[in-house]
Amino acid sequence: MANALSAIVVVIVTIFIPPLGVFLIAGCGADLLINICLTLLGYFPGHIHAFYLEYVYYDRKDKARLGGMAAQQRAPGVYSQNIQTGGHTNYGTVPVQ
Repeated sequence: MANALSAIVVVIVTIFIPPLGVFLIAGCGADLLINICLTLLGYFPGHIHAFYLEYVYYDRKDKARLGGMAAQQRAPGVYSQNIQTGGHTNYGTVPVQ
């Protein structure tokens, strides 16, 4: 339930301010900078990028919860490790490239 509620909040925030939605899932990094630039170039490119990042994040978060993250390839155009892993960290293990 908490996962669905957080996803709804992030989507609502992203509708109004796409870079803030990206910041909430990716933190401060390349994905945020790209989204700020896309939003300044036009409101809809910022939305498309933000919703793509959110889709990857929540899809991978669900797969990691179900145990299916081991052989996952990197998502194209996503630079945040937090998004690539769905918010899960693998402390003490070697990440699969």
